[in-house]
Amino acid sequence: MPKLALVRHGQSAWNLENRFTGWWDADLTEKGEAEARKAGQLLKGVDADFRAAFTSVQTRAIRTLWLALTEMGRAWIPVEKAWQLNERHYGGLTGLNKAETAERHGEEQVHVWRRSYDVPPPPLDRSSDYDLSSDPRYAGVDVPATESLKLTLERVLPYWDAKIAPVLRSGTDVMIAAHGNSLRALVKHLFDVPDESITGIEIPTGNPLLIDLDENLKPIAVHYLDSDRAQTLPALP
Repeated sequence: MPKLALVRHGQSAWNLENRFTGWWDADLTEKGEAEARKAGQLLKGVDADFRAAFTSVQTRAIRTLWLALTEMGRAWIPVEKAWQLNERHYGGLTGLNKAETAERHGEEQVHVWRRSYDVPPPPLDRSSDYDLSSDPRYAGVDVPATESLKLTLERVLPYWDAKIAPVLRSGTDVMIAAHGNSLRALVKHLFDVPDESITGIEIPTGNPLLIDLDENLKPIAVHYLDSDRAQTLPALP
């Protein structure tokens, strides 16, 4: 039975500054690098044979993956990068301090933008310094101006079905290093989490979520490798 490890990137500079990051390419902090290495150390100790890895095209996730794979002695395995595994696009909130945004728009409105399943934040103005439409990594991609978690799932799931699921079905253990919301989207799919519950699932930075899957890619066991930093686990379907 294949194993799937989901790793949220280590702390980024904008995590530290409490800013909405989304598609902006914030790098890891020293703490984030340490979290990534710790993730690799934890994964090295599990009974798994990781032979394939996937990540986004954002630096914080890519570097988390490489730091972890180095600790695992697995830097040689194939890695595929895909924009579909990017973080949710936070639209016009990108770059804003979360506390200041709550003061400006109200705690309730910000909570809706952050935690509702299908309500996206205001769109990012294409004249914004944070607009990535011309970034070469997104050539040919219709870069969104904003996303809800529902819209994030709608781009993550086809990629999962086309690229990741076939590798797992071959019996290969897989590691994914990505982001809080792209991983939350995968958790929703795998565990059949209801719309109204999924935003309550928190995935801590740098703490691998190890999932045992059956031949139909249904979870049969799940746990965080660092129990001291574990969050509430999704219920098995």
